[in-house]
Amino acid sequence: MAKKITRAALMVALAMILSYIEVLIPFNFGIPGIKLGLANLVVVTALYLFGGRMAFVISIVRIVLIAFTFGSLAAMFYSLAGGILSFLIMLLFSRIKGFSVLGVSVAGGVTHNIGQLIVAMLVVENLNIMLYAPVLMIAGLVTGLLIGIAAKLLIPRVKKSMRE
Repeated sequence: MAKKITRAALMVALAMILSYIEVLIPFNFGIPGIKLGLANLVVVTALYLFGGRMAFVISIVRIVLIAFTFGSLAAMFYSLAGGILSFLIMLLFSRIKGFSVLGVSVAGGVTHNIGQLIVAMLVVENLNIMLYAPVLMIAGLVTGLLIGIAAKLLIPRVKKSMRE
């Protein structure tokens, strides 16, 4: 049990470090909501290494801690909506034969943005917010692909180091 808690804590800490690095990277296309999603690398990796339950806990804890550290309460609600929807879809896709880590990550990137758009529509009470959808879907696809490639390279290395 102590080993599981330690691994989860290390993953949350890594997600926080990656979020901090993301804040330092000037990545702005002038459209709200587009981020690299570096911390999602930790969630995707945890999903494949530790299973759904632990990955979900890591995802929720990292979202809450990152929001309190780098964001706001409003940012936390947007991130929770995106993070929970994204996680559920990634969990589902990871269990469907034929979906690779890349496919799972892309699905997560796209659905994260969908979750945030849903919250934005509710907050601003305006359906015109959906005009952002095509740009955010493309951004989710690209960032999901990049995170998926990184996870595909990382997972075997972490598995190997866990056996040693």
